[in-house]
Amino acid sequence: MKKLLSMALVAAMSMTALAGCASNSGDASGKDGEGNCPIKVGFVTDTGGIDDKSFNQGSWEGIEKWRTDNNLPEKCISYVQSKAEADYVPNLSSLADDGFDLVVAAGYLFEDAMKEVSGKYPDTKFFVIDTVVPGDNVESGMFAAEQSSYLVGIAAAMQAKAAGGDTVGFVGGMDSELIQTFQAGYEQGVKSVDKNMKVMVNYAGAFDNPTKGGNLANMQYDAGAKVVYHSAGNTGSGVIKAAKERTEKGDTVWAIGVDRDQYEDGKYGKDGKSVILTSALKRVDVATYNVATAAMNGEFKGGTTVNFDIKNEGVGIPAENPNLSKDIQDALNKAVKDIKDGKVKVSTKAKIKDGNIG
Repeated sequence: MKKLLSMALVAAMSMTALAGCASNSGDASGKDGEGNCPIKVGFVTDTGGIDDKSFNQGSWEGIEKWRTDNNLPEKCISYVQSKAEADYVPNLSSLADDGFDLVVAAGYLFEDAMKEVSGKYPDTKFFVIDTVVPGDNVESGMFAAEQSSYLVGIAAAMQAKAAGGDTVGFVGGMDSELIQTFQAGYEQGVKSVDKNMKVMVNYAGAFDNPTKGGNLANMQYDAGAKVVYHSAGNTGSGVIKAAKERTEKGDTVWAIGVDRDQYEDGKYGKDGKSVILTSALKRVDVATYNVATAAMNGEFKGGTTVNFDIKNEGVGIPAENPNLSKDIQDALNKAVKDIKDGKVKVSTKAKIKDGNIG
């Protein structure tokens, strides 16, 4: 299988998701277990949960890989799950209070909470993804999600045309400027293949509602969409489930994953086929791994923003995409090169409004 981007494999996550706002293995104080921790790294999820198979899970996988690669005891890392936005400040504060040297937060919704908590704990290092928070003890990570979305837009349009269709779909989580960057890149990628291709857009208003995600996906499939791309966290699990159920009944449709390779999540039937055409990768696992390594080595750079894009392989698509034809793979290879060379500029401004078709 032809490789589109050379990306490091992420270690499989080994953990048990806990209910409520509890931490993972060990207590938050890190007093159990054997061995010493050069630093302790804590992670706070957004409302999608640690096992959202997307943004939160990918972020945690990077932290777990950092621990295992450095042969550190489990007590050196811990996560806390947020059930609502009101949990953000107390969850961040609890990890800082319990002596975690680096506290990581996943998502732009943490902006206000991170500003508040980082100011109260100047001796704690903080890392926030998808928003920029000032502060000498805060490092921010930003991703060019529109670029990977552009790639999957090309794949969606080409796959739909090959199936005789003229429509694709997009399901977002919360309608925000950030998620609209995913939509914008997707729209542009689709239209670069066929300017007359229809793009349906719907937002669920949440990152933790798989039922709503499935309902929106089914509505789009019913309206003729052959491929649906989600940028919706755990809500997107419903999109993938809808695609699997329809395909098992003989209606061949596809879903496109986000943030991490969701091919395994799309498997159905006894033969192990998957409804995931490809996934728009946002290497949050690389970001959390790198910042933990920097903090451990005394190289944490507070007050800075790290940008991840196609050029540094911070975004892209999986190296292996079993469901992509050679024609699509070739087109994506060219698109990657064109973006790197500056021949293609991907917009961050979505054109289609929620509930409309463009």
